[in-house]
Formats: sequence, C-alpha cells, structure tokens
Amino acid sequence: MKKRILLVAITLGMSLFTTSCNNDDNEGETIVPLTGKWSISKVGVIVGETETLVDAPQNEVGCDRDYMELKTDNNVIEGDFDSSIDPCALFTDSGIYSRSHNNITKVIDNVTTVQDIVNLTFTELKLKDADGNVEVYTR
Repeated sequence: MKKRILLVAITLGMSLFTTSCNNDDNEGETIVPLTGKWSISKVGVIVGETETLVDAPQNEVGCDRDYMELKTDNNVIEGDFDSSIDPCALFTDSGIYSRSHNNITKVIDNVTTVQDIVNLTFTELKLKDADGNVEVYTR
C-alpha cells in the first residue's frame, strides 16, 4: 500500500512539474539564439502564397558575404563588402535591435526596420517585411 501511495505521489508531482514548466507566452517563438553573425545568402519576395528566392545580388563575387551581426547587448552591425573603390572593402553601419516574440526591429542610421522572423534555426534566419520582401541569412 505504501508503494502504491508513493507511486501516485511521484506521478502527481511529475505531472504538476511538467504542467508548471509549460510557457504559453512564447506563441511559437523558438529558443534558438538570435545573436551571432549572419551572412546573407538569398533574397526574394512572397506574393500571395508563392515565395521566390535568388542568390543575394549584393554579395560581391570573390569577397566574403555581406552580414548582419546581432550582439548580446542589442547592438547590431551590418557589414557590406564593396569593390567599387578597393577590392572587397568592408563598410559597416551599426545601430540597435530588439526582438519582440517573432519580430525583429533594427534602428540603423535613424532608419527603423521591422521584420517578421519566419524561420530561425541554428544555421538559418529568414526574415520578411510587411511588403513581402524576404532575406535569408546563414551562419
């Protein structure tokens, strides 16, 4: 009898623990970290239900890919490799960013950009703005 009561108590305790750890406030938000250096790989557009992506034309042939680095202190650095003056010269802009559920808001040079986080894994970050423009980053 004592074993049965102990078993019921353990089962009840485990179910309460499991239930209390459930967080419904995330609304599909992933636990993958957003911080890190993300290189742009594809850009495109979503029209209706159709998504069209192409290799990012802003990436200079023979240079590293343009990137966005999201720091843990909410600073963001955008890097652009450009060969118009010097081969593969790096130009950077910096600003701040914030995340609210599945949106990311960046403010760089007093320009605010809000994008939906469509997909976030350890290796891919896909962002979409209100006009349907899509950016795919990899790390």
